[in-house]
Amino acid sequence: MARIDELRLMTRVARLYHEKGVKQPEIAAALRLSQPKVSRLLRQAQEEGIVRITVRAPSGTYPDLELALIGRYGLQDAEVVDVSTADADRITRDLGDAAAYHVEQTVRSGDVIGVSSWSATLLAMVDAMHHVQGLTDVRLVQILGGGGDPAAEGHATHLVRRLADLLGAEATFLPAPSSVRSADARRVLLDEPFVRRATALFDQLTVALVGIGGLEPSGLLASSGNVFSADDLSEVRASGGVGDIGLRYLRGDGRPIETALNDRVIGIELAQLKRVPSAIGVAGGASKVPAIRAALLGGWINCLITDRDTAERLLEPTGDPEPLDDPKGAGAR
Repeated sequence: MARIDELRLMTRVARLYHEKGVKQPEIAAALRLSQPKVSRLLRQAQEEGIVRITVRAPSGTYPDLELALIGRYGLQDAEVVDVSTADADRITRDLGDAAAYHVEQTVRSGDVIGVSSWSATLLAMVDAMHHVQGLTDVRLVQILGGGGDPAAEGHATHLVRRLADLLGAEATFLPAPSSVRSADARRVLLDEPFVRRATALFDQLTVALVGIGGLEPSGLLASSGNVFSADDLSEVRASGGVGDIGLRYLRGDGRPIETALNDRVIGIELAQLKRVPSAIGVAGGASKVPAIRAALLGGWINCLITDRDTAERLLEPTGDPEPLDDPKGAGAR
């Protein structure tokens, strides 16, 4: 225990700094102390219990849920959004708002950002974003084909073009459908120069923004025509599929389902996504919980932005295995 006169000085310095808002150099000058001495006294005041610093989470924020998700699934980051309704459209808008703020705060000059083109939540993100000033050398890459029904194709184009404008980025489009009828058709399209230009950037991504889908395609994806047939999806379901990232389907334990459908997708491979330093999944809602859990267990994303109810469901004990060290290992078909 420090001597009483030292404790008295600690208390005086602590009150000036924490209660009166006096800066450390001003305290040092007023009390004829060195600034390192003031810093040391403030640190000692905490060690002695004179100062106790607490962080009170404001209403509508859920740091405990976020930390629990990070710990449970080995994530880099998690953001839990307060959504007071089960309405899917409201969840989409609120998650889009949160994702917009996340991107605005975390994007850096020199980033190569991949964005999936058929996510309603990412479309809501773009519509909620503000211009980010001061960035240089940012590149934006479409990582899932955006062609299809012209009536819906504009959504994919708008998403990529608008996000590039907001970030002052150079945009590289992937001018092909996200799924085609055969592996031969895919090979032909992948050999097209503008398609090659986009796919060549997949291994250079520093950030990826992806939606997570259930087995039933979203309204946006269905309207584009970039969907697999009911028979195709029945095969996925029979193999234990619960959802997809970029039309790459996953089992409930996070392992990818290896079917002929993979040879018909024009977009980023799961193995490429796993190597992206910041792979951000934006998804929520009760119907997507199995798919989101699979994406987390497989380690295909390392940052999750979701709603409170979904976060709580993801943390419920279910008997799920631990996150996979090698999601492509035993058990994949």
